[in-house]
Amino acid sequence: MRKIMTLSLLLTTILVAHHSYAGWDISRDLIEQQANNLLQKYTENKTHIKTNNMASTLSSDKLINGLRESLVLSSERAIKLISLDGGYFNDPTIRVPMPNGFKKLAGPLRKLGMGKQVDQFMQSINRAAEQAAPKATAILLNSIEAMSFEDVRSIYVGADDAATQYFRIQAGPKIADLFRPEVNTALNQVGATRYYNDLASQVAKLPLIGEQVKGDLTHHVTQAALNGLFLKLAQQEQLIRNNPGARTTDLLKQLWPN
Repeated sequence: MRKIMTLSLLLTTILVAHHSYAGWDISRDLIEQQANNLLQKYTENKTHIKTNNMASTLSSDKLINGLRESLVLSSERAIKLISLDGGYFNDPTIRVPMPNGFKKLAGPLRKLGMGKQVDQFMQSINRAAEQAAPKATAILLNSIEAMSFEDVRSIYVGADDAATQYFRIQAGPKIADLFRPEVNTALNQVGATRYYNDLASQVAKLPLIGEQVKGDLTHHVTQAALNGLFLKLAQQEQLIRNNPGARTTDLLKQLWPN
């Protein structure tokens, strides 16, 4: 009740100020914007309090099982999207880019008549990411099972992408270590390594710039693939938190009833 009175007082103050300084060059839009900002802050604060209260009233088992169910569903949906044919390559937000050394050399290579090989290499590294993506499912599920109650609770009351950030910080390096061999296998299967070596041998012949192509292709693709996975995971996590239609189980509906 006190919060509502405080909010009303602030809004009244703004409106009074608007009338008091009517002769000044103060736009009505600015006054309305200030009022809207106050309303937004009040709504966000109210939502945060409500979420914390819900976390307190939910049983520990229901909170843990519900959030784990949410994360499993988010992971499965995200991985399903990125593992499609073209899941990485056709999505500019997660497309695996050329390794740093090749970025500047793509143009010269095309002028040398190697445009087809450049395109094949780009497609192959993205296909490797798509092919390795399903292997991340088990890794993510193991990380979800290992979360403590405090981890679960802090994620539940945290930001819309709190779980994704948790995975990045707590499990990111481990996921990368386990994911890297899968990426390496996929690179060999789709011919990416061969395309890379062919292009590197041609680049080595170019004066001065031939030495620019150095680095670990597997590491490059692994990091880019994980960045894409985390981005899609964050989107799916936000969808479940904010869109009632994405909560497809009774347990999820109990965690986020509105």
